[in-house]
Amino acid sequence: MFTIDQIKEAHSKVKSGADFPQYIQDLIALGVIHYNTYVKDGHTVYWGCDNYRIQSPPKYDNLQVAETGNMSDFIHHLNAHQAGETDYPQFCKDAADDGVEKWVVDMVEMTCVYYDRAGHKIYEEEIPTP
Repeated sequence: MFTIDQIKEAHSKVKSGADFPQYIQDLIALGVIHYNTYVKDGHTVYWGCDNYRIQSPPKYDNLQVAETGNMSDFIHHLNAHQAGETDYPQFCKDAADDGVEKWVVDMVEMTCVYYDRAGHKIYEEEIPTP
């Protein structure tokens, strides 16, 4: 089974959203099936086969997630991040400001779904292959 250290190693190669598709491929190679990242503090829960689950520690001090989601602002910030215009910490701050509580990445469906605090889907995207 995979470890947090292996995931950290894969994540260390990510400099911007443009690197995300390769990061997903690296996680698939480790055996990650899906994961949830929580914007408030950046911790992530990873799942593998046979209900294997590990959780990373928080990555940063708590952010205040807006009460409601703002899809149009979020899509603007997501596109900027995926174009390499922002780093991961800025993307997380923007996501919090836009009301994104978490995102769920599914390696089987190859989707990333962003949710607000009420659990409503703000945006869903397909993960491109590198």
